[in-house]
Amino acid sequence: MTSSVLEVVGYTKTYDQLVAVDRLSFSIAPGQVVGMIGPNGAGKTTTMRAIAGIIPPTQGSLRIAGHDVTTDPVAAKAQLAFIPDDPKLFDTLSIWEHLQFIAALYKVDDWTARATELLERFELSPKRQALASELSRGMRQKLAICCAYLHAPQLIMFDEPMTGLDPHAIRALKETIRERSSAGAGILISSHLLALVEDLTSHLLIMNRGSLLFMGSAAEARARFGDDDTSLEDVFFRATESAGQPRPVPPGSI
Repeated sequence: MTSSVLEVVGYTKTYDQLVAVDRLSFSIAPGQVVGMIGPNGAGKTTTMRAIAGIIPPTQGSLRIAGHDVTTDPVAAKAQLAFIPDDPKLFDTLSIWEHLQFIAALYKVDDWTARATELLERFELSPKRQALASELSRGMRQKLAICCAYLHAPQLIMFDEPMTGLDPHAIRALKETIRERSSAGAGILISSHLLALVEDLTSHLLIMNRGSLLFMGSAAEARARFGDDDTSLEDVFFRATESAGQPRPVPPGSI
């Protein structure tokens, strides 16, 4: 296992004259649970999509478990699971067929016992033969989480993971995040639910206008933006109080 499950170095993403993310650098070590917070338009989802290999970086490098996402995408993605805020499923496949497909894709041996345990954990066992098109929003989210966990990735990314989940599923998700972290996975969670971030994460990554404002422990964030009694909400507002519009690309910089 590498010293970092994720290394982002100088990541920049531009669209025409708009800088969506500007020279972002950070890393996540095994076992760290990092909460990525920032206002709308801060560049959080853009960063996650680039780490997942969905969009290419304009500049910089992104490495998952030592594998470059751009030059070695198959090896990098083999160590990644990404649960976006609106997971895309195969409507004509059943819950069980989704897990079977993921197991084949990632070459997971002896996957049936693990898949069965995941379905039980997220209360999907009674629906295992249901098609994805028949599932509620919350059940689709739970299925996406089960699929993400099946191949035991070293890096797991969540974008607004609690969307549509009922209290039982929220508890199960929190428990499994802590378990995966304890087993050595690095976890990146992007959410506007600051109570969730405060409850689950060991470190904070605060972004605004495409730039990194802070990366460190919650205690370090409070020391920088307040004191020991400062709430994460106040930390958020103090860190991002200079919010504004994304910056244009300087001439000749790309």
